[in-house]
Amino acid sequence: MVDLAAAVPDLPRDMTALIALGPSMLQRVRDAARAGENGLSAADINVLAPIPRPTRNVFCVGKNYHEHAKEFHSSGFDATAGASAVPDVPIIFTKAPSSVIGPGQAIPASLDSTDSLDYEGELAVVIGEGGRGIRAEDAYGHVFGYTLINDVTARNLQSRHKQWFLGKSFDGFCPMGPTLVTADQIPDVTALRLVTRVNGEIRQDATLADLIFDIPVLIETISAGITLEPGDIIATGTPEGVGIGFDPPRFLKSGDEVAITIEPIGELKNSVEG
Repeated sequence: MVDLAAAVPDLPRDMTALIALGPSMLQRVRDAARAGENGLSAADINVLAPIPRPTRNVFCVGKNYHEHAKEFHSSGFDATAGASAVPDVPIIFTKAPSSVIGPGQAIPASLDSTDSLDYEGELAVVIGEGGRGIRAEDAYGHVFGYTLINDVTARNLQSRHKQWFLGKSFDGFCPMGPTLVTADQIPDVTALRLVTRVNGEIRQDATLADLIFDIPVLIETISAGITLEPGDIIATGTPEGVGIGFDPPRFLKSGDEVAITIEPIGELKNSVEG
């Protein structure tokens, strides 16, 4: 690992500001990494979320895998009255910036007084060049890179309030990481495989090719009237296998460990406490 603060001291220390500098910044970072100076041992580093405090809410997408849309619709926790199982257009909601925690940090189950804590492994897109009215065919040109998110959810609150913000935005309900991989390192996003394990047991296993609305459609939909900015995060949705998909539901409890993997991004692992 290279300490950029020492290797390139005039670069911003904040990841969002770094992303905003664009391709020229990325080249300087790569040059510093190749030089191999100011190296640090991984054992001496406390890894935070790639963007520990987003400047805006995290954009999220509900019911964006076919089989998950069906399991959520039939779970009894979908409060969207009269909605079809598979949506006709992307369902967009957000999570508060204060919900973000890093790899290895504990998910605070005690904040959910309804004891209905659930996991959702997701690929997240990080925007590079911002813009409004971005066309789907141009969307990948606005992607800086990719990371992982666990869209932790208090299911009873999600259902009770008939919207998704409160049940998904408590402090610690958005583990993120472990790395932010630049877009050029992942030439075919649809080939990525997402696996979520709870206490070592595989619960979710799907490829990004299974998305109902792909990344270009999501970027086009959100940017139609909202200007996307550098560092904005879009969580693309979760596949089948969440806790409420079981009968009875298999909610998280204190002592559980959730590990989400997509290579080459790595493994996002967090314990549950409280």
